[in-house]
Amino acid sequence: MTSHTTLFAPLLIASVAFFCFSLYRRLALVRLGQPEDRFDHPGRRLQEMLRYAFAQLRVVQRPFGLNHFVIFWSFMILALANAEFLVNGVIPQASLAALPEGVHHLLLLAFDFVSIFALVAVCFSLARRLFFKPDYLDSRYVKARSLEGFLILLFIALLMVAYFGMHGALLAMGEDPGAAPFMPVSRFTASLLAPFGNQLPGVAELFWWIHALVLCAFICLLPRSKHMHIITAIPNCYFGSLEQPNTQPRERFEKGETFGVGQVDGFTWKDLFDGFSCTECGRCQDACPANNTGKPLNPRQIVHAIKMNLMENADDLAAGKKPHLPLIGAEGEGTNTEDAIWSCTTCGACMEVCPVLIEQMPKIVKMRRHLVETEARFPEELLNLFENMEQRSNPWGIAPSERTKWHGPMDVQRFEAGQTEYLLYVGCAGSFDSRTKHVTVALATVLNAAGISWGILGKDEKCCGDSLRRLGNEYLFDKMAKENAALFTERGVKKVIVLCPHCLNTLKNDYRQYGLDLEVVHHSELIESLLEAGRIKLHDGAKELGKVAYHDPCYLGRHNKVYDAPRAVVAAATGKAPAEMERNRDNSFCCGAGGGRMWMEEHQGDRVNHHRVDETLKQSPDTVCVACPYCMTMFEDGLKDRGKPEVRVRDIAEIVAEGLRPKA
Repeated sequence: MTSHTTLFAPLLIASVAFFCFSLYRRLALVRLGQPEDRFDHPGRRLQEMLRYAFAQLRVVQRPFGLNHFVIFWSFMILALANAEFLVNGVIPQASLAALPEGVHHLLLLAFDFVSIFALVAVCFSLARRLFFKPDYLDSRYVKARSLEGFLILLFIALLMVAYFGMHGALLAMGEDPGAAPFMPVSRFTASLLAPFGNQLPGVAELFWWIHALVLCAFICLLPRSKHMHIITAIPNCYFGSLEQPNTQPRERFEKGETFGVGQVDGFTWKDLFDGFSCTECGRCQDACPANNTGKPLNPRQIVHAIKMNLMENADDLAAGKKPHLPLIGAEGEGTNTEDAIWSCTTCGACMEVCPVLIEQMPKIVKMRRHLVETEARFPEELLNLFENMEQRSNPWGIAPSERTKWHGPMDVQRFEAGQTEYLLYVGCAGSFDSRTKHVTVALATVLNAAGISWGILGKDEKCCGDSLRRLGNEYLFDKMAKENAALFTERGVKKVIVLCPHCLNTLKNDYRQYGLDLEVVHHSELIESLLEAGRIKLHDGAKELGKVAYHDPCYLGRHNKVYDAPRAVVAAATGKAPAEMERNRDNSFCCGAGGGRMWMEEHQGDRVNHHRVDETLKQSPDTVCVACPYCMTMFEDGLKDRGKPEVRVRDIAEIVAEGLRPKA
């Protein structure tokens, strides 16, 4: 088809030039972001890219994910066939037919089968969008993208149809008969086209041009649509975080420094690259507890708004001017509302399900920092929290001398370096909250029964500052973290037991940024090890708890990957494994208290804990087992609100403490 060259060559050159120009214009914007080192550990990064980008690990975890897997790999394999088509259209002598016959025939067989697989997968995708589309495929500001999605699917379908039509017509004309046995689908198409007889050259010509025009249109559209992720998603997986999303970078409190992110160029280049890598699949939206309960937060919209804000303000930023479109402001495309930013529980569910490793939650915390530290704009109820933390180092503002009243007449020793192995970091809830005090007593009972050497700091203990950091008050968190790091170093603390996953995460992960490398263990992990070592002998006391359902706390599970230890403890104490909720382990649904939401009211939508309690009640449990003081509060409140006070809520330590008592 050498006659195509005269018309096709300039068309292809124009399409490729437009593609390169558009891609450069968009990727150049990423350079406006702040520096961040994402080039370390190339071996591990390559491994992650292979797992998430090429093996589509998170995509195939969903029932419809296999369909996308087929489309992805069809695209990758057929890229070679399309490259040959484009080159052959300009240089007719260039063809895969020049390869050894066996290799050429093998490629033809692969292209034929892959093309029919792709066509079937696209038909499934179109049917899904038309007839049984999940709610999370749409969101308020990306509904227009649905048309774009239909267009891309239509393009792929047309490419496959044109491929079979073109090759079928050529086979029907008797061209390259040796290839026919290796092109079963094209051969079948040839039988359908055979009646066209003398018109077959025109049919082949028609399908050739359909293929050419659609391919050129696809090339032009790709960098200017959400499907730019076809180009950026693979490198985004390479540059993904190698650590769990359980901490945030420190800020420098020096003259001239900015706090948080108030305009789009305050994000790192990786944050901005995330925007161009988002597939807008809606998985983060579907997993988000705030979005599920009618809050204004949509993690997908957070990323989309950052991208749109970057493109809208590109000229201002390039000229060194202040952006004309605010990053945080009134509802609209390219801005994130304060209500959305404050709705986040920092549970990490969005990051757990994102197929291309986009980091939504850290971006929200960065914007919270700007609101708190630069603008002094935050929900009114947080004012008391911040004041109480600053003045008395606990959320309730209770005098530090009250920290030791939880143990009553129980003989509790103060931690002494060299004489005491473990520091029991009681935490604010364990010291002051009336319900959690019972958990602390139960844990102390278990530790004593196992013969563990432990002590406490008493009134010298300070809050770890978890809520402050997640709420964006980094300045106050920094002050408290330095004080705690100095105190722990002075007292010679090396090993720490905690009963709160938020304390676990902060002491274990955040405090490493302050040079404090502690061995921190959550009480569920320690109790499991004590049971395995035979240092705790359980009786039948806990077996009276009936059917036990276990809830995974976000900061114990997703953020620190502790899933098995609590379940093993429940099984040992009650004699059987706990009942599992529909959403469990890394897919667990938040109780609603993380990210500082424990200290805030829910003014919009439904209460998150009500949704989690409703899901729990489907298991008809007699007891709900938790491993976090925040979860304890949210479940007890939720069960009362649902009129189910007979369903008991117990911490891991309480269940084991009950198991220590012989059955009466």
